[in-house]
Amino acid sequence: MIYHRRAVLGLGAAAGMLALPGCSTLPGLSLTEAIRQLLTISSQNAFAELLRPNGFFDSQVARITVPDSLGGSRVTSVATALLRSKPIQDRLLRQVNRAAEEGAELAAPVVAETIRNMSIADAAAILNGGPRAATALLQGQLGNMLVERMLPGVGRGLRLFDNEIISLALSQATNIDFTSLSRDVTAKVNDAIYRAIGAQEESIRANPRATNDPLLIAVLGAGRAF
Repeated sequence: MIYHRRAVLGLGAAAGMLALPGCSTLPGLSLTEAIRQLLTISSQNAFAELLRPNGFFDSQVARITVPDSLGGSRVTSVATALLRSKPIQDRLLRQVNRAAEEGAELAAPVVAETIRNMSIADAAAILNGGPRAATALLQGQLGNMLVERMLPGVGRGLRLFDNEIISLALSQATNIDFTSLSRDVTAKVNDAIYRAIGAQEESIRANPRATNDPLLIAVLGAGRAF
């Protein structure tokens, strides 16, 4: 599976046997592989949306808010007036969401690799879990890895402010710690990515036939009776 910025690639119930604790395979049917496929398609769809131009900004589930430090109460009076004005806040909002794209581009291959190699102790429990249970498993296995991987990209994105007034205001706001700011935004991007993947997982669970994937249709289309 290969992710690339703005161009991301897009059997029956068997309920009795699958009800056995820890059961993850049947002849021709692997629940473990079904979870990997569910997460693969969910993450591909999520990153395809997030890495489009203005992907984070236009998203209802993943838009990044302007951090408090950009226009907070401890900046100088001139900088405060500038940073808190609506035109500047609108530009800052777009900037932090562009920075999110820079981070997500670095996160995508990490997610793909993790899905390929992830350990799944109880596949049936995940498939019978909540609508975003597989995404929760993925998030648990990745831990803080995405934050550390995305941090350099987000930091670069935040420094590319494209307006002289914003640059002036930020230069006057001497209390702004760009290291802390970058980590704050990166943490928000991390959460947004999982929200986007989770939303895709929930959608697939609700309508597995839309994926045209035989394994997911077989496993999820049988009413999750495992």
